[in-house]
Amino acid sequence: MWILTTVGFFSVVQKRGDLFLTVRARIASDLDHLRKEYMPELSETVTGQGTDYPYRATISHEKFTSGMVKLMRDIRHSNFKNEVSKKMGGKREKVYSKACNDLRALEGLTKGT
Repeated sequence: MWILTTVGFFSVVQKRGDLFLTVRARIASDLDHLRKEYMPELSETVTGQGTDYPYRATISHEKFTSGMVKLMRDIRHSNFKNEVSKKMGGKREKVYSKACNDLRALEGLTKGT
C-alpha cells in the first residue's frame, strides 16, 4: 500500500513469511517523522537492505493500525497539497501533485483494468 501523508511517503507491505509489516520510504527522515509523531513502536531505520526503497522499518499490524488512526484523527486541513507544502515544503508538494496528476489516468478505467 502506498501512503502519502503530511509526514512522509510510505510503502507498506507484509513480506512473505513475516508476521509484521515493513514500512519503506525513499527518504529516511520520513520514517523518523512517522516514528516521532504517530508510531513510536516503529523499529529503527535500516538503510540499503531492500530492492527498491533505500530505507525501511518494521512494526506489528496492531501498532501500525493504532498509529494510522492517530494520523487520521489529526486531519484538520481542507487542502492536502497546501498542507504538504506548509509542513514539508514546496518541492515535496510538487512531487505529490505530479503523482496526483498521473493518477488522473485512472478516471477513464473501468473495474480497475
